[in-house]
Amino acid sequence: MKKILLLSMPVGALERQALGLSLFKARLATEGVPCDVRYLTFTFADLIGVEEYCWLSTDIPHTAFAGEWVFTPSLYGASSRAQTSFVREVLQGLWRLDGRSLERILRAQAMAPHFIDHCLQTVRWHDYAIVGFTSTFEQNIASLALAQRVKAKYPGVKIVFGGANWEGEMGLELHRCFPFVDYAFSGEADESFPKLVRLVLSGRLTSKACAAIPGLIRRSHGESVLTRLPEPVQNLDSLPIPDYSDYFRDFDHASANSLVVPTLLFEGARGCWWGAKRHCMFCGLNGATLKFRAKTPQRALQEIEHLVQRWQTDLVQAVDNVVPMQYFRDFFPALARAERPARMFYEIRANLSREQVKALREARVLHVQPGIESFSNHVLELMRKGTTALQNIQVLKWCKEYGVQADYNLLYGFPGERDEDYQHLFGLLRAIRFLNPPTACGPIRLDRFSPYYREAQTHGFQNVKPMLPYKYLYPFGEESVRKIAYYFDYDLAPGVHTPDRSVELVRWVEDWKTNPEPGTLQAFERPDGTLALLDTRSHSLRSSVVLQGMDKAVYDYCDRVRPLASICDHLARSFPQARLSEDAVRSFLDALVAHGYMLGDDSGYLSLALRSQPAGAAPDGALQERMLAQVSRA
Repeated sequence: MKKILLLSMPVGALERQALGLSLFKARLATEGVPCDVRYLTFTFADLIGVEEYCWLSTDIPHTAFAGEWVFTPSLYGASSRAQTSFVREVLQGLWRLDGRSLERILRAQAMAPHFIDHCLQTVRWHDYAIVGFTSTFEQNIASLALAQRVKAKYPGVKIVFGGANWEGEMGLELHRCFPFVDYAFSGEADESFPKLVRLVLSGRLTSKACAAIPGLIRRSHGESVLTRLPEPVQNLDSLPIPDYSDYFRDFDHASANSLVVPTLLFEGARGCWWGAKRHCMFCGLNGATLKFRAKTPQRALQEIEHLVQRWQTDLVQAVDNVVPMQYFRDFFPALARAERPARMFYEIRANLSREQVKALREARVLHVQPGIESFSNHVLELMRKGTTALQNIQVLKWCKEYGVQADYNLLYGFPGERDEDYQHLFGLLRAIRFLNPPTACGPIRLDRFSPYYREAQTHGFQNVKPMLPYKYLYPFGEESVRKIAYYFDYDLAPGVHTPDRSVELVRWVEDWKTNPEPGTLQAFERPDGTLALLDTRSHSLRSSVVLQGMDKAVYDYCDRVRPLASICDHLARSFPQARLSEDAVRSFLDALVAHGYMLGDDSGYLSLALRSQPAGAAPDGALQERMLAQVSRA
């Protein structure tokens, strides 16, 4: 029996497996179909050097498409004019890469043809009925370059593509432009791809049979056509546990094994439960469907325990768009009790409670990406984020307390931004500088499948066109490039206001990252029941203060965001004899805000002080003794 070969090509990440290919391998094994997966990413890394590969795939912004451009001569043939224009307009013009960086990219490009030749000569292509390529981010051009050579030399092999780059209209146009690609899949192919495999291996591959496979892009009467969209998998527990054996085989034989630490990919859910209710305006993920589905906690725990035990590594990255909220009831507590716990990454929403952040830490979810994007209430409303600025700061505070690393981005340039949004923003940034800075700060993108792209004119986007690099990656004319592109450039229509404060914001964030606040704001319970605040931040107005009675009750109550009315009600219940007016409570809260101990806006008030020391600080006792001594002196 002929076999199936699935390939992960450059410049895919070296530390991660190709989840889709590993699921296909496990599924085909249940049907007795032999399937090999090869990570030719390692082969190219061996050829150009692992450090160079990691730099190319990670350090250069992916919208520069340097990794894709490296393989364009291997796909289309060398063109000195195209080469010169790409370097001048994209790498130097848009991204301002220096001469050293350009030399490194050119060296990688010079090795690309040798890599393609090596692959063609060393793989036993005639053993395979189907060669499938997964294509996400910057994997498309390398995959197409090798597929073209394989099809030319082994015309009987069926070439199949799938992955995010081949979703919907993009896949249809790519299929039309590259006739050596026999089939492609759009949408979830967990059931569709095995159906195609069975047809090919059984010799029953007819036009009628293909037309019955959901999500299949094929040729009919010379035209590229897409069958009906596939139904998303409803029961994720029915999916097999991914088989990562090929990844670790290739990893063990690659030079990368001395420099790269593998991270196991785990899928607990698909879709986005928030996006299904209120799609964030800039988000272009989940092109096929936003419908949210999750594995049962029992199955999710079983899968993680299996992966960690089988591959003897405890680094696990959840690929879910957002953590399933039901997992806080049983999955994370069970994970915390697991005999062989994993260290995990999860994407979360910023409106988690303190108890939920604590549950993540206890389950060894040590790294999260909260969808923050802004600290402006108005801008958050524009993007339909469903959180407030203080909620975003609140989750950063709790992550800092529990030792959970929180990576997040700040975005700017949303249509409808106002000058006052930035004026308030800079005040907040100054107050929270002792918390973790953003990982990155940049303008919004116009991504395919996002509401902003679908409703571009409504929101003031005009002259929408593919990002500049695409015309060099796909030299097929404007209409074809528009259909293939995922990222788009644009102008804002006259009258659509966006304040020109981006340079100031970017500089502020870069300085925050380069020169983090050396001090902090801490809160400790004293033996006499009072609450002591120690402010060692560089801009502090007062180094320490002691709160007691109603003052302490207010500060404790505002550990999470509380509206003024709720604070007044809390005080009235706790101190019925006090008879405080709302104005008196507001005056006290505003005084704490003025001293930087709290934050306040129209949504409420939030206490800023950390309730336990951040990672790397002195032990509790030593820090508390120093603080109490300082308070006593004050």
